[in-house]
Amino acid sequence: MRTTVTLEPDVEALVKRRMRERGLSFKQALNDAVRTGLAPEPSNPFSMPTASIGFDPSLNLDKALRLAGEIEDGELLRRIQVRK
Repeated sequence: MRTTVTLEPDVEALVKRRMRERGLSFKQALNDAVRTGLAPEPSNPFSMPTASIGFDPSLNLDKALRLAGEIEDGELLRRIQVRK
């Protein structure tokens, strides 16, 4: 089917980049992009099985990174004070 399509500048840039990256014609790049965008979503979305770690932690692990940073900061301060 032959038709006229007006692309917005950002979309044109994306199609041209795809052309360069894959060595495609404009027609091929545009058709591939439309096919990908209109393809049905997979019926089985990705899922990852989970497993129990075997205990109920007494610490709230939602803020574990912050806690680890505070512990590390405390240790660094202790080492600095020991050297003085």
